[in-house]
Amino acid sequence: MAHDIRLQDVQVIDAEAVAPSGEPCAACATPVEAHDRFCPACGIPVPSSKFQVSSSRLPEESELAASKHFKCQQCGAEVATEANQRSYVCPFCDSTYVVEFSLDQSQRQAPEFVIGFAITPEQAQESFRKWLQANSWFRPGDLASASVTDKLKGIYLPFWSFSMLAQSQWQAQIGEYWYRTETYTTRDSKGNLVTRTRQVHETEWWPLAGRHHRYYSGFLVSGSRGLPQDQSLRIQPFNLPALKRYEPYFLAGWLAEEYSVEREQALAICQQEFERQEHANIAAFLPGDTHSGLSASTEFSHIGSDLCLLPIYVLSYRYQDKVYRFLLNGQTGKLAGDKPVSGRRIALLVVGVLALILIAALVAMFFSPRSKVQGPKSRY
Repeated sequence: MAHDIRLQDVQVIDAEAVAPSGEPCAACATPVEAHDRFCPACGIPVPSSKFQVSSSRLPEESELAASKHFKCQQCGAEVATEANQRSYVCPFCDSTYVVEFSLDQSQRQAPEFVIGFAITPEQAQESFRKWLQANSWFRPGDLASASVTDKLKGIYLPFWSFSMLAQSQWQAQIGEYWYRTETYTTRDSKGNLVTRTRQVHETEWWPLAGRHHRYYSGFLVSGSRGLPQDQSLRIQPFNLPALKRYEPYFLAGWLAEEYSVEREQALAICQQEFERQEHANIAAFLPGDTHSGLSASTEFSHIGSDLCLLPIYVLSYRYQDKVYRFLLNGQTGKLAGDKPVSGRRIALLVVGVLALILIAALVAMFFSPRSKVQGPKSRY
């Protein structure tokens, strides 16, 4: 059995994400914004008359190349910052143990696509304050939110995006429901023996095997050791149709990290996810009413990859020798993070709840009819 599945992007888009806007591309009608040099969908050049960006906000590539690059010796993150930066604190682990390195020594692949920041630093700080103040009673009283907020940084982080064709050989046990009528004897409410019938559910099983193929894309793998994959998933998805061809001016005024997760490492993570999706898609297309023992052998081909820079606000801070991290999607505003809680206040809450339960139990016992003392009954 074979299934010919159409191309489908597996990435889910937030409903609140802002969709691309602008004049339609002459070739494919995709919205092209005023500062785009290429169509984000088909890649054809946009006439220069439509490229209207003030030259005052476009730094020379030589200026961007002159930026300093620091590597954190604790978490492995490698971040580019302004050339006049003399010291640096890692935004991922709040460590000052960083060393400067030369970008020429890395020989890394240049980014191909980028999504610009749609959330301003002021909006990001306000989101962080609201998030930190939520359930503030559980937060330690000595956590100075003002000094913590100053550490919030907007960073372009590297992500690997892959597309590939999955071809699978599968086999499974297919089950189909059917019902038979069964006659049985029982007693009614009066104790009399009566004969009745009922429908009994049965399942008929048979083996089945076949082929399945599907094209997958849209899964992003973090290229940063400072932001592990499980952490990056907390603030995804990104609105990928808004991807632009990379231009150096996108990085003006922002930090940018060099990828520290190699393409082959990211590819293995991506294929593991696509294998999971392929298994689920095969299960969804199996005939019958149920199935069991599904196994699939999947091979990938026509593999394509893109290195993308995506906007994320990162804030890491230490409290009582433990590092806490706040993340905010710089495009959609989706946030996630961990914050310290006061053990003393939680203990007080638990003691208060237990005390209330004890009081309620004592009140119930006191007012229970069984607890009332009865006098001696009269003999007459």
